[in-house]
Amino acid sequence: MTLRFSNDMTSNVMAEVVAIRRHLHEYPELGLSEFRTSDFIAGKLAEYGYEVTRGLAKTGMVATLRNGTSARTVGIRADIDALPITEETGADYASKNAGVMHACGHDGHTAMLLGAAKILAERKNFDGTIHLIFQPAEENFGGAKIMIDEGLFDRFPCDAVFGLHNDPGMPFGKVFVKEGPIMAAVDDCRIIVNGRGGHGAEPQAAADPIVAGASIIMALQTVVSRNVHPLDQAVVTVGAFNAGIASNVIPERAEMAITIRSFDPKVRDLLEERIRAIAEGQAESYGMTATVEYSRGYEAVVNHKAETDFVRGLARKVVGPENVAEIARPMMGAEDFAYMLLERPGSYFFLGTAKTDNDPSLHHPRFDFNDDALPIGTSLWVELAEAYLALK
Repeated sequence: MTLRFSNDMTSNVMAEVVAIRRHLHEYPELGLSEFRTSDFIAGKLAEYGYEVTRGLAKTGMVATLRNGTSARTVGIRADIDALPITEETGADYASKNAGVMHACGHDGHTAMLLGAAKILAERKNFDGTIHLIFQPAEENFGGAKIMIDEGLFDRFPCDAVFGLHNDPGMPFGKVFVKEGPIMAAVDDCRIIVNGRGGHGAEPQAAADPIVAGASIIMALQTVVSRNVHPLDQAVVTVGAFNAGIASNVIPERAEMAITIRSFDPKVRDLLEERIRAIAEGQAESYGMTATVEYSRGYEAVVNHKAETDFVRGLARKVVGPENVAEIARPMMGAEDFAYMLLERPGSYFFLGTAKTDNDPSLHHPRFDFNDDALPIGTSLWVELAEAYLALK
């Protein structure tokens, strides 16, 4: 596709951006352990002339660039961590770290922001301050919240903050936006049913936690269908159910692991209340007890109206109005960028990167970021930073 704002400078950095992306892909690191990645990013930013502050959330950093006299500030975030997945792409630049790969495209996110960093520093076509936020541990430990708790926005004030994610399931080159909730809050629950083991041939002498567990799983299917309002969105998925090792042995206990997704805080509270009540009540009805370990995860990602309107308008200028679309409904995936949007106005959006009609999905061992999307994301960040700091 032809970028409306394409220029020689963007073209000139693309070879470097592709090389950066593939280097990062070759040496992936897990959350809060991105030490080599962090060193590499910091070296590039110093080369481009940024003031680099390291050590937030261990491996995170903020790169600051100032120009002119305006007090306006903008933050742009890229995530830098990889996943515990064994790569199956067969690429020349495939992961050299066994069991770890960039299966979510964070290598692409980081490369695009570094490309934009170089162009912004060379053009200096803005009036104000740019803070580029390179965040660790998006996939697991909530690196965004850690950075905020360590003073991210106190030390680096931002009038607004923006982030994007690639999506191989969306048409190539299209930008997808949505005001309001766009990604779900995520919670995890572990239920342990405490029974009484025994011989499979003498079940009357035991208390079978498998039967009670199965009853709990079936009853949990009614939480969304019968407790949550039909117009509210929620997911309760039992992803694991483990009990016993032999056909003729009734085990002492059964365990299940559940993921819970929602958008509304009241619905979130209701889900926890009902899951606890069902687990404990069903277990008791079978003469057993259930232990419920419930943990709250990432908050819902909720975009602000003014900043989303800004992204929508900016994207129409960069990629053309025909390549900008509204997301029809919020996604049930989760993102710790939510914490940044709780602290500052901003917007999170998606960039379609599909190569074919059937690309491997995010978190798949054969996923590989589409390098053809690098100039699009790079241009979006350059134009967004400059346009935001031009606003009065």
